[in-house]
Amino acid sequence: MTKTYTQNDGAWGNRVGAGVRCCLAGVLTVALTANAFAGDTERRQAKRIHDRLTGVEPSETVLDAMEQELINNGGVAAAQLAIDRTKNPRAFNFYNVTLKNFATPWTNEAQSLFDPLNDYSATVIGMTRDDVPFDQVLYGDILYKGAAGLSGVAAYSPANNNHYQNLEDLHYDLSDPAVLQSNLQSTLNGLPANATAGVITSRAAAAAFFSAGTNRAMFRFTLINHLCTDLEPLKDITRPPDRIRQDVSRSPGGDSRIFMNSCVGCHSGMDPMVQAFAYYEYDEAGGQLVYTPGSVQPKYLINADNFRPGYVTPNDNWDNYWRSGQNANLGWDPGLPGSGIGAKSLGQELAGSQAFARCQGIKVYRTVCLSDPSESDLTSLLAASGFASNFNMKDLFANAAQACMGN
Repeated sequence: MTKTYTQNDGAWGNRVGAGVRCCLAGVLTVALTANAFAGDTERRQAKRIHDRLTGVEPSETVLDAMEQELINNGGVAAAQLAIDRTKNPRAFNFYNVTLKNFATPWTNEAQSLFDPLNDYSATVIGMTRDDVPFDQVLYGDILYKGAAGLSGVAAYSPANNNHYQNLEDLHYDLSDPAVLQSNLQSTLNGLPANATAGVITSRAAAAAFFSAGTNRAMFRFTLINHLCTDLEPLKDITRPPDRIRQDVSRSPGGDSRIFMNSCVGCHSGMDPMVQAFAYYEYDEAGGQLVYTPGSVQPKYLINADNFRPGYVTPNDNWDNYWRSGQNANLGWDPGLPGSGIGAKSLGQELAGSQAFARCQGIKVYRTVCLSDPSESDLTSLLAASGFASNFNMKDLFANAAQACMGN
């Protein structure tokens, strides 16, 4: 038989009392927990900063130091501590993992982050670590490699990637200046100093983007990787087509309207700038970059019968037709001439654009905050870090870590 309890029933009263006590205990627990979290905000923020930058848990000692740094000097100071190898042994992970994964997709057409360490990604890591102004990534006479005599590491060679593969396989600490060191690129790969262009003339980039083809791939992927745009959004059919090479048909499929309304939009701006790479080739058999000053690579002259009146490349002089028209909104540096000779000066043109600075801000924000920035987020990040003038990547990462450290 089912028993019905009344208000005067002792069992009913016991049940109500127990329920009230349980409810009060729950409220007390929630209140205490809320108070605990309220007093623990800076510690949680410090931990998030460390997690996002390094991908690993901080030690209690480092977390204590970061918490105090955050309280006293703000999130940027805490982030800088997290990636300082002299103060945090786990800063290793920022350089060996976070930055390696950050840069590796730029080194291959598939944009895979699973490619091994190479001279391109190692140079990005080293420049970031050493506070080298990051705009030089597209024009500097700079290349990072392992120090001579590292155990188990093959000597650097411009013809293979063994040196960098060994550094990665043996887990050498890339945050250590005694391990990963800056060098003049021109002393390593045989290029004259005026023909070096940062990662553009690295072996990894040459293998990916100068190999075969027409060298247009190098230009396209430099836009993708360092200006955060592809050719399609830059199509501008109002630019003069006078520098479009012979290999581009003016009547694809027998219809000249396709060329005038589509092809010309990319090629009229791209081809005059790709001329900067006219002396570069990647030698598949030899496994290295080839530079032939004064001699245009045959790939620039292929398929001449597609349009005989088309442009015949005579040298490596380039011009930026996109300084006028819709693509002026990329923010070209008015202090640069907009034309030049060779890859180095073209790298300066691209790195000097507002689009370059914005792109690094977007990529760093994505890496640290795991989402795309809003326009206001990006503007604030670039302003707080001063990246558009100092090009300091560590400051950019630190400011991004503060921007998304939570409450």
